[in-house]
Amino acid sequence: MKPYNKLVRDRIPEIIKANGQTACFSVLDETQFQTALKKKLCEEVGEYLDSADLEELADILEVIDALAQAQGSTLSDVLKIKAEKAAKKGGFEKRLFLKSVDDT
Repeated sequence: MKPYNKLVRDRIPEIIKANGQTACFSVLDETQFQTALKKKLCEEVGEYLDSADLEELADILEVIDALAQAQGSTLSDVLKIKAEKAAKKGGFEKRLFLKSVDDT
């Protein structure tokens, strides 16, 4: 049996079963779940950095949605905060790269 020890999407058990395989799962408590989500976010970001694939960006967004829900919020709330920050500080459309700031 190959060990994975990672958070997976909800339909993975039925997909594994449909492939004629057997897997062992456990259900995480809230603390374990939030820790696993953070680890999953790092995993998905790494996969995106390696591939630059839009599907990986979608996976990142799915994990962000789950993190928001785990904190009693929603993806809509996160997007609202994103919009508020963009209104105050702007986005990244101008591609600005800060080299230095002179304190004098």
